[in-house]
Amino acid sequence: MEKNFGPLQKKIKITFKNLDLLRQAMVHRSYINENPSFHLEHNERLEFLGDAVLELVVTDYLYRTFPAATEGEMTNWRASLVNSKMLAEVARELDVEQLLYLSRGESKGSVKARAYILTNTLEALIGSIYLDRGYGAAEKFISKLILTKLPMVFEKRLDVDPKSRFQELAQEKMKITPRYQVLHEEGPDHAKIFRIGIFLEDALVAEGHGSSKQEAQEQAATRALEVKGWE
Repeated sequence: MEKNFGPLQKKIKITFKNLDLLRQAMVHRSYINENPSFHLEHNERLEFLGDAVLELVVTDYLYRTFPAATEGEMTNWRASLVNSKMLAEVARELDVEQLLYLSRGESKGSVKARAYILTNTLEALIGSIYLDRGYGAAEKFISKLILTKLPMVFEKRLDVDPKSRFQELAQEKMKITPRYQVLHEEGPDHAKIFRIGIFLEDALVAEGHGSSKQEAQEQAATRALEVKGWE
C-alpha cells in the first residue's frame, strides 16, 4: 500500500528531492524480512547517521548557548533532549506512526516496543534530511522540534536522574526517604537480572528490572514517579 508523505513534508516544511530517502527512513527491519523484494533497505543505516547528526546539533547548541555550563550539566541536558521518551514523543507529534513500514507482528507490538521503533525512526528521518537537503536543513529541523523542548526540560527538571528526582519529591511531599530492596535475582554472575522494589517506609511503590542494580533502581524510580503522579 502506497503511503502519502505529503502531510509530513508539509508539517516539517521540507520537500524531499529524493522521496525514497524519506520513505526508507520509515522502513523497519521486520518489514524487509517479510517483504524481501521491497525496493528499499531498512532504516538502520539512516538511524546511525541521524543519531550522530542529532548529537552534534544538540551539543553545539548547548555549548554555544550556555558558556558557563559544566560538562556534566550539558551532558544531562543533552540526554534529556535525545532520550527515547522525548524522541518518540516528537515522532508522534509528526504522526510518523501511520507512515511506518512494519511486519504484521511488529504492527501489533506493545506500546513500549512501538516507542522504541518511533525513536529509531525519528533518528532515521534526521539522517534522511541530512542526506537529501544537507546539514543546515537537519539543524533547522532539530532546532524547531527538539531544541524547543529545552525550557520544558528545565521546568520539569527532566535532566535530573529519576532516583534523585523521586527522592527529592518523596522528601518534599511525604517527609520520607525512599529505599530500594532487591526482590529477586537470577542468571549467572556475568548475566544477572535484578528485580528491585522501591519502598516508601513499608509500602512497595514500584518495581524495576535490569542487568545491574543501578539500572533496575532507575527503572523502579521512573515507574514510581508515574505511579505517584509526580511527573
